[in-house]
Amino acid sequence: MAGRRRARGSGVLGLCLLLVSLVACGGRPTTDSVRADVQRVLDRRAAAVLGHDASAYAATGAAAGYAAVRAVPLAAWSYRVTAVHRDGDSATADAELSYRVDGYDKAPVTTPRTLGLIRGADGRWSVTSEKPAKKTGEQLWDQGTVNVVRGEHSLVLGVGQAGERLRSFADLADDAVPAVSAAWGTDWAGRVVVLVPHSLDGMARLLGSPASSYRGIAAVTTGETGGGPKAPADRVIVNPDAYGMLGRVGRQVVLTHETAHVATRSHTNAATPLWLSEGYADWVGYRDTGRTPAEAAPELQHTVTGGTVPAALPTDGDFGFSGDASRLAAAYEGGWLACRMIAGRWGEVKLDAFYRAVGEHEKRPGAVEGALQSVLGTTLPQFTADWQAYLRSQLG
Repeated sequence: MAGRRRARGSGVLGLCLLLVSLVACGGRPTTDSVRADVQRVLDRRAAAVLGHDASAYAATGAAAGYAAVRAVPLAAWSYRVTAVHRDGDSATADAELSYRVDGYDKAPVTTPRTLGLIRGADGRWSVTSEKPAKKTGEQLWDQGTVNVVRGEHSLVLGVGQAGERLRSFADLADDAVPAVSAAWGTDWAGRVVVLVPHSLDGMARLLGSPASSYRGIAAVTTGETGGGPKAPADRVIVNPDAYGMLGRVGRQVVLTHETAHVATRSHTNAATPLWLSEGYADWVGYRDTGRTPAEAAPELQHTVTGGTVPAALPTDGDFGFSGDASRLAAAYEGGWLACRMIAGRWGEVKLDAFYRAVGEHEKRPGAVEGALQSVLGTTLPQFTADWQAYLRSQLG
């Protein structure tokens, strides 16, 4: 037994001696050393972005990315390496990029990235490329140099857009913010970030979806459902192709609609049906335009005057971007008219209270029914019947 112990001990010692050139006995493997080296390179790269130091950025590798992002007002920018895949003097790193836009993001936006690296003759690693990880949306600067326009209540970031056009978006957003506050109240950030890519394809790449999903959609808003005071700011992402086809009132309605989503985000969650969230945003958008139901709801008017009234409020499935365009338009119009009816019959204060009460339920089953009873004193069947009668009176 004693001899076996000595033999086992000798084997462990020999194993440590054998591996000492690769791993300090009890220490980290070589791959961890490479990962640490890559992390240090990315730390220097991030510091150069925040410090607006083009030379320091270039010293870490490919310099093209700096020119694209340098105009963005950043409060934070950092990488966290999660894996390194080495092949000789080349490597690919998986990392999480976290950043905050100064004055807007109260928490970092975090997005997966893939970086290419190469090791030089001096043994140092440098970055050769950076792109979104697979199945991840692009960031605006992945599409080119970002131009920035600041408004009184807005920050507009654009790629491939003239400064004059970006200023027009800032003007629209600056009108949208007080319009939303007048309807919803001031218990929100009171400012908005607008992203304007070069084209529909650029919009789709930001959202990580096919362009066909957003053809004809002028803008969308991205953000954390039920986002609290520590969430990143929502982004209003514009489809410049569809937006360019709108008149002045239409453009304002769209920006005000999307800004309403920003304002209501913390009260919007899985309990909120799309007819309410989209209908409310449209109600705010149209609130000061003087547009009549016949002018703003042509699809539903065509249906109602043809003798057919929807049997129920729009479902979430009716709002699918990739579905029938007429069905989608009718869903938005139906949600808008439901909110318009509440504001007209029960008052704007009750409409806002109803929206908040639905969100407080947090889960879909019973949320609308409970808020209808507690805030409006009605039931879902009665509300639906009232809505159907309202459609006939407004559109018939």
